Amino acid sequence: METETASVGISEPLLHDSDKISPLESVDDDDQVPQWKDQITLRGLVVSALLGTLFCIITHKLNLTVGIIPSMNVGAGLLGFFLVKSWTGLLSKLGFSVAPFTRQENTVIQTCVVACYGLAFSGGFGSYLIAMDERTYNLVGADYPGNRAEDVKNPSLSWMTGFMFVVSFLGLFSLVPLRKVMVLDNKLTYPSGTATAMLINSFHTNTGVELAGKQVRALGKYLSISLIWSCFKWFFSGIGDSCGFDNFPSFGLTLFKNTFYFDFSPTYVGCGLICSHIVNCSVLFGAILSWGFLWPLISQYAGDWYPADLGSNDFKGLYGYKVFIAIALILGDGLYNLVKILTFTVKEICNKSSKQSNLPVVNEVLDGDSSVVTPEQKKREEVFLKDRIPTWVAGAGYVGLVAISTATMPIIFPPLKWYLVLGSYVLAPALAFCNSYGTGLTDWNLTTTYGKIGLFIIASLVGRDGGVIAGLAACGVMMSIVSTAADLMQDFKTGYLTMSSAKSMFISQLVGTAMGCVIAPLTFWLFWTAFDIGSPDGPYKAPYAVIFREMAILGIEGFSELPKHCLAMCCVFFVGALVINLLRDVTPKKISQFIPIPMAMAVPFYIGAYFAIDMFVGTVILFIWERLNRKDAEDYSGAVASGLICGDGIWTIPSAILAIFKVNPPVCMYFGPSLSS
Repeated sequence: METETASVGISEPLLHDSDKISPLESVDDDDQVPQWKDQITLRGLVVSALLGTLFCIITHKLNLTVGIIPSMNVGAGLLGFFLVKSWTGLLSKLGFSVAPFTRQENTVIQTCVVACYGLAFSGGFGSYLIAMDERTYNLVGADYPGNRAEDVKNPSLSWMTGFMFVVSFLGLFSLVPLRKVMVLDNKLTYPSGTATAMLINSFHTNTGVELAGKQVRALGKYLSISLIWSCFKWFFSGIGDSCGFDNFPSFGLTLFKNTFYFDFSPTYVGCGLICSHIVNCSVLFGAILSWGFLWPLISQYAGDWYPADLGSNDFKGLYGYKVFIAIALILGDGLYNLVKILTFTVKEICNKSSKQSNLPVVNEVLDGDSSVVTPEQKKREEVFLKDRIPTWVAGAGYVGLVAISTATMPIIFPPLKWYLVLGSYVLAPALAFCNSYGTGLTDWNLTTTYGKIGLFIIASLVGRDGGVIAGLAACGVMMSIVSTAADLMQDFKTGYLTMSSAKSMFISQLVGTAMGCVIAPLTFWLFWTAFDIGSPDGPYKAPYAVIFREMAILGIEGFSELPKHCLAMCCVFFVGALVINLLRDVTPKKISQFIPIPMAMAVPFYIGAYFAIDMFVGTVILFIWERLNRKDAEDYSGAVASGLICGDGIWTIPSAILAIFKVNPPVCMYFGPSLSS
């Protein structure tokens, strides 16, 4: 799963228990696999650009609000099928002859879309990139030690687009030679990629046509409902940030002040339907622990532990506890899982070399205990190995891009010297391999953890004179490489299972990445110009911008200026994250499935409890749905969730345009205490 998960990767697979890998759909023997050039079509690229734009907008919105990005691979495959089928159906009714829509073309579209919107996440538009800007600098405070006015670089379309092109392609070339080792030799599972392949295969077999049609209709229905509801909400949202359904005191005004309310967001309810129950419950538990108990308790010591007259965003006050305890939980969870996956990876590689592999594999042999290679599997392997990508192409591409990036990065970020960039690129392929291997084993994508490693190392090496900007830029370099490498290998797995050419997959990744280098900055600029990004009182708080800047400052300054007992509490929560993860691993599954995930718990510590309520509503709906009709829940929950998220995401475009042209909502619906007579 990606979180892919804004700035935070939640170390828990997003697949529900019902989505465990099962025997794959048999591929029809009479399927004619098109040539790799025929798998990439003009209509496919147009659909990819449209969906890439939509998913970039959704990713930006989640990045700038709560920081949880659910895996949208399945949604990309489903929407790609829906759009192309609608287009070909329309042309057929008009009497035009159209080329058949194949599973390979569907896979290429999904791959292109994922590569495109993936840059909205790894590009740091909600984290390290805007952590450099003046708004975040002011939020941290000019008098905060280590927060220098010189360490500011405000966003602009030109340098952001250039930065994307410079760093985003390296991950694609770093692991291409290992695709056979990862997918065929080690048979890594890549659960999200496998689930996407199963969905696409079901669309393009006779047995799956009826289900696919019903899924598409469900998606369209809930997309329309979500879009209409979001439009309806806008009319009551008034001017400012205290009006409308987004500020509905569902549980009373007292709890509303502590951010406990349901804000009627289709996006977060949709996230709750996609994310596993334990992720949603962990988020709610974190909200209750922080906003229900911890922050009210600490606020009673205002004037003793910290000055009582500080602003709400002063790191020397309550705000400091919120940010740094969240950081402690995030780092504790990330460190534990990084060490765990590195250990697991090394162990399995050693087992592989000694012929004692215990790697999880997809059950592609459909005849029980037989070890005979089935015709379907043999055909997949032939297609996967047919169109080779020469090793020299990958090596030359990586070296050439490293040379360009090493020369260019110091121009964009002067404190990041060329030898630091070069050193990062020497280390990056090893980390990219670890992340891709770990993702294949567990579906846990630890992109942000690897990014934080680069951030702390480079910030400490550069020091006070430019260490903040250099560390944040190095974080971007590392995140881009390890994220795109893991996405590429995940999509290679999808392509293998749908009998898509590896060459068409690689080219579609390149095209999708190029699209993302343009679309991701442009869609972010829509938000940046239309809304007050980073405002603590606005809808787009960009919470991880502050957190990432604080991490960079910590890398060069230390903890000397934190409020009283803050460091001790951070240590407690850091150790607590390690212990909770350990308990999740050593206890039986029937117990561990109820132990919360520290990374998910940390998200509401800083942001608030309102989105946790929304996500919990989504998980309750899914829980009841599973009890009433488990098969329907398995078949349609992903489509319903995608519709809710996409409808709300589509409304972001007209609402942003209205904001740019200063068109305000006509009504402010406001709630206050009743007046006593």
